[in-house]
Amino acid sequence: MKIAALETGIVLLPNDEPLAGFSENPHGKNPIVWLKLRTGDGIEGLGVTYFGGALTRVLRRAVDDLGALVVGDDPLRPEAVAQKLRDAALQAGPGGILTMAMSAIDVALWDVKGKALGLPLWKLLGGGRDRVRTYASGALRRGLKLEEAVTAAGRLRDKGYRQAKMQLGLPGHTTPAREVEQARLIREATGPDMDLMCDINQRWRPEQAIDIGRRVEDAGVGLFWLEDVTTADDYAGLARVADALRTPVAGGEYLWGIVPFCHMMEQRSVDIPMIDQVRCGGITQWLKIAGMAEAFNLPVVGHGVPEIHVHLVGAVANGLTVEYMPRLFPLWRSVPEPVAGDLLMPSAPGLGLEFDEAAIARYRA
Repeated sequence: MKIAALETGIVLLPNDEPLAGFSENPHGKNPIVWLKLRTGDGIEGLGVTYFGGALTRVLRRAVDDLGALVVGDDPLRPEAVAQKLRDAALQAGPGGILTMAMSAIDVALWDVKGKALGLPLWKLLGGGRDRVRTYASGALRRGLKLEEAVTAAGRLRDKGYRQAKMQLGLPGHTTPAREVEQARLIREATGPDMDLMCDINQRWRPEQAIDIGRRVEDAGVGLFWLEDVTTADDYAGLARVADALRTPVAGGEYLWGIVPFCHMMEQRSVDIPMIDQVRCGGITQWLKIAGMAEAFNLPVVGHGVPEIHVHLVGAVANGLTVEYMPRLFPLWRSVPEPVAGDLLMPSAPGLGLEFDEAAIARYRA
């Protein structure tokens, strides 16, 4: 089996919020690079990448240029392909455009491999369980009005979600008291039984995270985790926060490749590593980080793209929960749907996904 051709494109997906109905930026667009990798045997592997922003066209070009280098190679050897691409790019990595482009190719290779072997990806990668917990994400963003966030939290509860994520690090002039009040009111709306996560997106300094985190704990909010509380590569600062709080600290989505995760785990900076399959370099690298975390007795979670991360979190022994964020959902003909707060493992070979060609045409950049 050989790689015969690649096709790429860019779509600008709508920034709507279907889980609870309140979008932080309803007129915004999410630029996504899509990839189809075809073999001479007629198998087609799918991949996606993003985070390019104003450089999205550059990111697509990187996927095209790197993809051209592997035409004729064996798609069942993702490690060999990755090494070839790293060598070809010289010192362009390990982070940034190179890693984001390689991740799309790597995902497509694994999709091909699953389809060639007739196995859904999660079984091919280890088959840890046949269903996995999932949490609603993107519905309780910091840019919403407080009354909108509270209403949205109640809607998630009424829809049967057993886990959900909110955001603090509020915009504009804010105070610890205001941050705590937001958390308290959203907790009231979800009820006491829902696992409630909270994302800060690196907006606090370590001392702020300790101060506000303790206040939230004292208010009885009961967070399942506090995420990305300060700058992602401030491993010592993260460790100070993790040591000071009873609430578990999650982080890692902003890290590139596998080496930073080693530093993070060695310094006990987080209790729950969060692995982004785009920034880490794809499925091949994601699995290495998850194995490293298991050696440190840590659970792992993915970041976004539940249609891919359901396979990864479900495959490994220490997978905890899947972020159910619908950012890319318009791109696919169908996606996994929560059942009583869980995602059932897909049964179709590979990723079990198909591009919606009408959506690609509609949202083409």
